[in-house]
Amino acid sequence: MEPPWSALLALVLLAAPAWAEDPSPEEHWSDFWAVRFIINLAGYATILLPGYLLVKYFKRTNYLERGRGFCFPVISVCVFGHEVKTGLPEEHSPGVRTEPAESSPTKQTLRLLACALGLQVSYLTWGVLQERVMTRTYGKTDTDPGVKFRDSQFLVFMNRILAVTVAAVCCAMTKQPRHGAPMYKYSFASLSNILSSWCQYEALKFISFPTQVLAKASKVIPVMLMGKLVSHKSYEYWEYLTAVLISFGVSVFLLSSGQDHRTSSITTFSGVVILAGYILFDSFTSNWQDALFTYKMSPLQMMFGVNLFSCLFTVGSLLEQGALFQSMAFMARHPEFGLHAALLSVCSACGQLFIFYTIRHFGAAAFTIIMTLRQALAILLSCLLYGHAITLLGALGMATVFLALFLRVYARTRVRAKKRPVQGEPAVQKV
Repeated sequence: MEPPWSALLALVLLAAPAWAEDPSPEEHWSDFWAVRFIINLAGYATILLPGYLLVKYFKRTNYLERGRGFCFPVISVCVFGHEVKTGLPEEHSPGVRTEPAESSPTKQTLRLLACALGLQVSYLTWGVLQERVMTRTYGKTDTDPGVKFRDSQFLVFMNRILAVTVAAVCCAMTKQPRHGAPMYKYSFASLSNILSSWCQYEALKFISFPTQVLAKASKVIPVMLMGKLVSHKSYEYWEYLTAVLISFGVSVFLLSSGQDHRTSSITTFSGVVILAGYILFDSFTSNWQDALFTYKMSPLQMMFGVNLFSCLFTVGSLLEQGALFQSMAFMARHPEFGLHAALLSVCSACGQLFIFYTIRHFGAAAFTIIMTLRQALAILLSCLLYGHAITLLGALGMATVFLALFLRVYARTRVRAKKRPVQGEPAVQKV
């Protein structure tokens, strides 16, 4: 099963008209988002293509049987792994609820509240900092207008280097199942994850944060489409109904924003295309990771494998472009940026750990409700801190989107309750 990377080319071709947009006087042609996108892809290709050829070579020459020497264990794990898919045991499933039987309802409630608080603090702080870094200047004084940080890829690298460190420490300190997947298979989800994160940061240069958050909620639709293509999934009627409601709500919000002169000036064609790229790549990531879970692995092992390749891709691309040292020099000149970038990474890594813990102990439904509330609070917080205006019609569109999301949670919970297995067979929930 190979990922549909032809979609990358289609996205670049769609973005071609945006290259003609008039840049600000201080911008160079290489600062155009589409050009930087292509340059980043070229950097990833210098790592991905040799790796692909090596994997093909080792498989074609039957290296697993004839190979020997110091490199054999590394090549065996990276290229072959334990090829037989065993399925994910219930005790390691990302969606299994493992509430201890002796825990009292009070303790469980306190744990759930702690998870909810951890998720809200992590991702609300992350959202505020993300908008601050990408839309505001650093070094601004009475005589100096300041300068914006431009390289979204460096922020992705910062997030991933901390995430892989946290995952490695957690895997070393806790008991994990024997790893089964060939390591190279993480590279597909890693690449799409990098691109989706890059698009998420880059889109804030063109559209408002509330628009981005609400549009991200509509990724239910491409996730369903990608699920059919990648995993051949089937969906219930209520899933299609709520997807249509989400699309309607997002459309109403965007149209109402377009009527406002202030918001229409920043909601550009480039922003829409970049946001579409985020949704496309993120949809592929979740479905590819879901397919990888058919191997025997834990969520922490997934987190480590994906972020390991993400670090490799991003640091390689940054070094090839010379952007790594430029970004570090910017950080040295503007310590406030360094603090913001570090906090972004901490919030991202902590948020992933809270996600795993919440889903494992309380199920995917509780997690979805918490994160839906987080999206609503993120929009409200952004409007309060950065002065984004939302019309009455836009508020109606937002309400429609969040109503549809809660309907999805309710319907999914009812369906799972009807399909609950007999006593002694724990139900497995997936995100």
